[in-house]
Formats: sequence, structure tokens, C-alpha cells
Amino acid sequence: MFFTCAPSCADPTHRHRFPTDTAATTAEAGGTGARRKPRAQAATQGGRSTATSPAPQPPAGRGNGHKVVDIHCHYLNPKVNEKTAHLNAAQYDPTVIFANELTNTTNVAQMRDRAPKLTGVTQRLEDMDRMGVDIQVVSPAPYHYFYFTEPGYGAELAREVNEGIAALAADHPDRFVGFGSVPLQDAGLAVQELEYAVKKLGLRGVEINTNVNGMNLTDSRLGLEKFFAKANELGVAIFMHPLGFTQGQRLTDHYFNNVIGNPLDTSVAVAHLIFEGVVERNPGIKFIAAHGGGFLAHYWARMDHAWRARPDCRTVIQNPPSSYLEKFWFDSITFDPRMLKQLVDRYGAGQVMLGTDYPYDMGEDDPRGLIQGVQGLSAEDRQRIEGGNAMALLNIAQGN
Repeated sequence: MFFTCAPSCADPTHRHRFPTDTAATTAEAGGTGARRKPRAQAATQGGRSTATSPAPQPPAGRGNGHKVVDIHCHYLNPKVNEKTAHLNAAQYDPTVIFANELTNTTNVAQMRDRAPKLTGVTQRLEDMDRMGVDIQVVSPAPYHYFYFTEPGYGAELAREVNEGIAALAADHPDRFVGFGSVPLQDAGLAVQELEYAVKKLGLRGVEINTNVNGMNLTDSRLGLEKFFAKANELGVAIFMHPLGFTQGQRLTDHYFNNVIGNPLDTSVAVAHLIFEGVVERNPGIKFIAAHGGGFLAHYWARMDHAWRARPDCRTVIQNPPSSYLEKFWFDSITFDPRMLKQLVDRYGAGQVMLGTDYPYDMGEDDPRGLIQGVQGLSAEDRQRIEGGNAMALLNIAQGN
């Protein structure tokens, strides 16, 4: 057993003892690791394999002429994990609070089994090569938001998370670039850390939760307008990644607070940013909505209808809500080429980027196969989704 707490605790920031890549404890490369055994192929459905692991294929950019970039993947800093073990972060985590015993036990097993991927480098690089991914845009594990902490301590932890990701990217500049974290519980400190992460550490943007301790990102108590203004001034990417739904009492069974709760919380957050004018006032921010944009990206017409039909939906914005949604970027994590095609058809191939959610079990293990399964997608658009859009959006050099 790798944990010192009860097996029902699924929070990796608690007192678990994960096996880590020896090179990753300081975000360093090197060392050796056991090679992942390939799993057998399964039947096909919806034009693509349903196997959990695809047949190996040569990495992109090494023979097919373009880079493949994963916009959505995670890294858990083991040093920060150890430092924050005393916080018992699970008590603040909706994905643990609103989950039954089987879900929490399953998550403990997932964290144990996938720790070398999440905290390490060796197996991560092997998996990238297997999936044909040249570059990962590495984000913090969502458990490392730490919004529940005292602001000064939250800023300290965000700095350590960011420096760890920057070190990972510096050690492998041809394979990794980074998104950082900011302490959104204090807008002033968030502004400071955003500037440091981008200007000093060279991170390409930040990952934020879709709420702050249950409050909407537009809640006046947070005062995040100054944070969005600074992000707009810097022209950086904000990757919106949920951590369950904070009012999840009806989502405790069947892992619903991830399956339904994650895209639901993204939908709520994006809707508030649109209807309360944040997107309109800050056109320089490159908003990226995880998991295919949540539900809102696929049910935008109801939002537009409400804006036309009701005065209470037109209190701030002057244009249809979907016109602001069209300014967002989305990852490809839709799990079905028909859904991905709908996303591309509605927002254009230029707004969609390959994502995996690596290394979690709700991730996409064959991202290129998913994209290749989209009917009618031109070779040019496929290459844009696989990597061209991300490289342009985040200013990743072709020789990276």
C-alpha cells in the first residue's frame, strides 16, 4: 500500500506515497523506467478503434512534416505534493466530497498506477512517442490550484508549481512548454504571479479552475477583473480546466461529478464570462475551454435564443452570446469523431486543438486517431488541429 491515509481518500495532495520517476522529483530528465506493455486492439466504433491503447505509430514531425502538440495534459509536482500533505486538501475537493466509496477507491488506484506518468518524465516521453505527440503543453494537475489556502501561502505554492513546470520545460525544450498557476483567491497576487510566470519563467499562459471555492469567476467578491485585464494586456492563454461541480449532491454516483460535473462547471464558467462581458472587454485573452468546451459549445443556440427573447439576458453584452463563444479555443477531447466534426464545423478548424488529458483514465489515448476519423477533414485542417493552431497560439517555434 502506497498511502498513509484511508483508501477512500482520492486526493493526491493528501498523504499518499506515489511511486515517482526518479528523474522527476526535481522536474529533471534521465533515468530509466519500465516500458508500457501494449494492449490488444479492440473492435471499431464510430470509425475508430475503441481500444484503450492504439497501435504504435511514428511520432509526428519525424517523417510526416508537421509537429503534433498536446494542448491538454498534466504534471503533478512531487515536491509540492509532499509540502502540502498536511493540508488535507481532499476536504475542499468537490471530486472527493461528491463521490461514493467506489469512485474514491477507484481514484486512489488510478493515482497509484499512473503516478509515474503524472509525476515523471521517462514514461511520459515514451507515451508521447507512442501517441505521435511531439510537444506537450504541460499544465498543473488540477489538485494543485490551492485556492482554499491563505492567499500568501497560495501564492507561494503557485510559485513553486510554476517553477517546477518551467524546470521541466527547460530540461526538455524540444518536448515541453508550460502553463502555470495563479492564486485566484487574491486578485492582486494572481496578477503578480501571472506576470512572473509569463515574463520571468517563460510559461505560455496559465491554467485556472472554472470557479474559486465555489464562487463564479465573475463574482464581485473575488475582484478578478484586474486579473483578466492583466491577461488581456499580456495577450496570454487562459486554459480553463474544471475540478468537478461544486454543488454536486446529485452527482455522487457513477463518477458523475467528473463525467457530467466537469463539462457542466466549464459551461457555467464560460457562460458567466460571456454574459457578464469579460470576453467582450478583454479580446486579447486566448481562452481555451477544456473537454471539447463542455456542454455549452455544443448547445449554444439556446443561449442565443435567450439573449434575443429576454431582457435579463441582454443586461451587459451587445451581441449574441455565441459570437463571443466563437472567440474561444477548444481541445479535441470529445471521444467521438462525429462530435469533433460538429465542433470543427461550428467554430472552424482554427479554433480546435489536439488534447489528451494525459495521463488520466478519462483522457484520450489515441488523439490522432480521433482527429483522423473526422469525415471530410482536409489534410491541411487536420495538421492545424494536430499542432499548427497550438504552435501559432502559444508562439511555439517550429524548431522546438
